Amino acid sequence: MKKKYFGIVILLSVIACSGKKDKKENSTLNIQGTWELISSEIIENGKSRFTPFSGEQKMIKIINGTHFAFLKYSLNPKDSSSFDAGGGSYTLNQHDYTEHLDYYKDKKWEGNTFKFKITLNKDTLIQKGVEKVEEANIDRVIIEKYIRAKPNR
Repeated sequence: MKKKYFGIVILLSVIACSGKKDKKENSTLNIQGTWELISSEIIENGKSRFTPFSGEQKMIKIINGTHFAFLKYSLNPKDSSSFDAGGGSYTLNQHDYTEHLDYYKDKKWEGNTFKFKITLNKDTLIQKGVEKVEEANIDRVIIEKYIRAKPNR
């Protein structure tokens, strides 16, 4: 009788583990947290512009369960004019990440939706997609690379 129960326990364990594996493979990526932009590439009109974010400016993106916000600012104490910020809600389905920009300093961008493909490898998040804002005459591909921010404590 003990062997029969032991066999059932083993069978149930195998089924439970295989179910968790399938669920994990099909689950949405965990992108919640604070991310620091380390590089950005903009491809527009066949020309590519790569910007490393080290030195003079810094940008972070904060993502919670339903919303995102980004802040970009100059590290130069004499430059207070290059501040940029915005945010809104987002959806995430597997690698399809869609931002709904609800607020931004340039009102032409507000109310637009931006679709991206994301990849997550350990503490590195890469987001690639199209920014298209007809009112601002913007139509470009952007590729942003972030690392998970570490607490400053």
